[in-house]
Amino acid sequence: MNISEQAYFQERLDNQINWYDKKSSHFQKVYRCLKGIVIFFSASIPLLVGFISDYGFWEIVIGAIGVSIAVIEGWLSLTKYHENWIEYRSICETLRHEKYMYLTRTGVYDIENPFKVLVDRVESIISNETVNWASLNYNQNGG
Repeated sequence: MNISEQAYFQERLDNQINWYDKKSSHFQKVYRCLKGIVIFFSASIPLLVGFISDYGFWEIVIGAIGVSIAVIEGWLSLTKYHENWIEYRSICETLRHEKYMYLTRTGVYDIENPFKVLVDRVESIISNETVNWASLNYNQNGG
């Protein structure tokens, strides 16, 4: 199959850059939100402990907050929002770097036919990420 530079940029490279950018932003938002909740809950426990002697129901509230913290931290550990955010941001920026190096014909792209080098490098980046993702998920699921 022969594909033009413009088609490759639109259908593959820009598509992948946008996908990694959106996923990275999503993982960052979820991670920061959940971590913010954990910080708020953790900070509220010492404050609420002072009310236990006056009102017995605060024991239940503090216990529920402690359980919530454990559940959120467990969920963050399982879903790896932080790791995915960093990994996807890194891949997005690496793909952008390759794109702009190619467009300016600098570095490894300062040759006669740089398009083949671009495709090889971009596909290698995407392929390596896919292999890493599959390995992580296989190992995480008891494989």
